[in-house]
Amino acid sequence: MGRISHKPSFLKLRSKQGVVSMMVCFTFLTGCSQKIENNSTDYFALVRPAFTGKLAYKTTDYMEDYWRVVGNTGFNNTVYLIADTLKASGFVLESEAKETDRLTYRIEKRPMENQTWEPISASLQIVGEDKPLLVSASNRNMTYLNSASTPENGVQAEVLYVENLEQLEKIPVKDKIIYTEISARKLFDYLLENGALGILTYDNPTYLQPEKNKTSIQFRSLPHQDSTNFWGIALSFETKEKLIARLQKGTTEVLVNIQTKRYPSEELTIVANIKGVEKPDERLVFSAHIQEPGANDNATGVGTQLEMAVLAAKLFSEGKIDLDRTLTFLWGDEIISTRRYIQENPERAKGIKWGISLDMVGEDTNITGGSFLIEKMPDPSAIWTRGADKHTEWGGEVLSTEDMKPHYLNDFIISNFKAQGKFADWKVETNPFEGGSDHTPFLQADIPGLLLWHFTDQFYHTNNDRIDKVSQETLKNVGTAALVSGLELVNADAEFAEKLIKSIKQQGIERLKTEIALSKKILEEEGELGEQALILKVWQDWYLKAIGSINDIVPEGNSSLEKSIHEAQLEFESKTEELMKSLNQGIFTWKF
Repeated sequence: MGRISHKPSFLKLRSKQGVVSMMVCFTFLTGCSQKIENNSTDYFALVRPAFTGKLAYKTTDYMEDYWRVVGNTGFNNTVYLIADTLKASGFVLESEAKETDRLTYRIEKRPMENQTWEPISASLQIVGEDKPLLVSASNRNMTYLNSASTPENGVQAEVLYVENLEQLEKIPVKDKIIYTEISARKLFDYLLENGALGILTYDNPTYLQPEKNKTSIQFRSLPHQDSTNFWGIALSFETKEKLIARLQKGTTEVLVNIQTKRYPSEELTIVANIKGVEKPDERLVFSAHIQEPGANDNATGVGTQLEMAVLAAKLFSEGKIDLDRTLTFLWGDEIISTRRYIQENPERAKGIKWGISLDMVGEDTNITGGSFLIEKMPDPSAIWTRGADKHTEWGGEVLSTEDMKPHYLNDFIISNFKAQGKFADWKVETNPFEGGSDHTPFLQADIPGLLLWHFTDQFYHTNNDRIDKVSQETLKNVGTAALVSGLELVNADAEFAEKLIKSIKQQGIERLKTEIALSKKILEEEGELGEQALILKVWQDWYLKAIGSINDIVPEGNSSLEKSIHEAQLEFESKTEELMKSLNQGIFTWKF
């Protein structure tokens, strides 16, 4: 993903018609999935025929031509493309807007501490051979982000193979080029201080299937360096094999020519709002990051979110929808822009009720592998990952009970996406919390937030993440379900909350049934009773609090809603205690 490659831990930061009814849609990982319908507007009926995915795909196609870094040409051109599209759709520049204008956008500009960067060209050739090993014309990911340029005619030097850190300290590296399969960032300071010219690396993880995708290079980065001349080249499996074979024959020299641009710039963030009419200070924030060189990562998130904003504006302008709360769309630098949006204005942050990150949302999974995923807010599956719950190959830390974020947003979003999946014959899965994208800042600020994405993608962060791996149909499905969910949430009222209470209560019961079945099987295999009791207790507590979280939909003091929540909690607790006591012939007794 645009997911941060060096992800920190979760805590330290490691993006209807007629009568409304609650209907059982179909079973997902915990059992019963129920779609909540809001007021008298059937948002799916409005959005499905209008959300084509064409604008999302067109935007993705435009963006993938650029290696996008904050402040560089591709990043800034994307911001201005978004701005032009918003303007053409009826959004008014905030500085020019009247008080009555409810569709507005702004471009935020900030000075950058470091220079921005972009690649121009690169080639790597073994001296004595006729053809280069690599050229950027066919593999633009070969040049390390933040690499300096070589002299115009390139640099020729001997390559030394460093297999471990202990070996590094025993060899003279001055005026040499280092080949290694160790992270370049671990060696950077030492090599720079001791006069090495640059570094060649190979570091493709197994989920990229490198022996199959032999030309794939997963992009890599060096620390910011505005005044040094150090550079790096990442190798594909194919070129790594050729270089090692040559090194095994004896002394090897290579000719490296890298041309990059490093220059002062400014950081741009673009924010669009459709202002709510009743509670304008309350909002849902959609966030998609612009930087990264790929198509799926994350041009698809940017494009899908743009089509969502454009369609919402169209439906609003045609009088087909209105918004009680504000709908916000944010595009910028991954995690940084979202975190800043939350932190820089404490009053605004108080009104952020939900945050949803779109990251890698347009994959043709027949080509990339993996599946569409909803990464849940931290629930007990991130402590005890079992049954249908599975972590992706991105991986996640084992969380603790203190890390839990009980909230209705998980099941609400899953239900809506499952409804779209059933309608479109589209596979929707979930994964326990892992972190690393724009949903993380929301959660750190105690704002409900989750991630829409795909994994495992065999072309993730590689030069082969191109437009031919993008599915317009997937863009359409993700954008449809995301926009419908957003519209339902910003217009959520007491009637909606009452129906949501019933849905979350039932989904909690189904989840407990699933967990009890898993615990029963483990106990039959001589599992530890106390641990199974704890797992079920934590799940029960999570759903009790998730039901309770529904009180954030309407103002405090709504005695009718408070009564419904309390009654649902009592009914849920009673029902789940009965279910748990039936396990293992009543061996569990539960008191909370």
